Amino acid sequence: MTEFALTLLRLAFLGALWLFIIITVVALRRDLLQPRESKPATVPAKPTKQPKPAKQPKAKKAKAVKEPARPGPTLVVTEGPLQNTVIPLGTAQITIGRAPDSTLVIDDDYASSRHARIYPSEGGWIVEDLGSTNGTWIDRTRITSPTILAPGAPLRIGRTTLQLQG
Repeated sequence: MTEFALTLLRLAFLGALWLFIIITVVALRRDLLQPRESKPATVPAKPTKQPKPAKQPKAKKAKAVKEPARPGPTLVVTEGPLQNTVIPLGTAQITIGRAPDSTLVIDDDYASSRHARIYPSEGGWIVEDLGSTNGTWIDRTRITSPTILAPGAPLRIGRTTLQLQG
């Protein structure tokens, strides 16, 4: 084989490798930019029961909205895809993340599967980041250890903002 033919064969092989790399990058880019299929958000049973009183007259509707807020504090989603979702807080911990078994399932690329948990402690509520990639934020401060969540303070997980009320 002549030296010229060998050089052409090498260049053809190099071109095939670059073509493979470009096709792979284009396919990955397309998959990453494609919107996800929207999964139904899983919310505890009490928030899903709230829409039922909407069929009743307005006077009864106002009572139905106020009654769940009286027993104790609630966690309210103030920004994000699940805006206005209310989670009544009892004595059990609340887990937040993309995992289907989380108490509050957030379908967000910036949230981890097991992102954070909120649990009661000595009359208050503690937020703990569970080793998430993008962090859990109270106001503009990233939390690195279990931190007390003050009522009304914005808790940000990915693109979702929550507030402790009550």
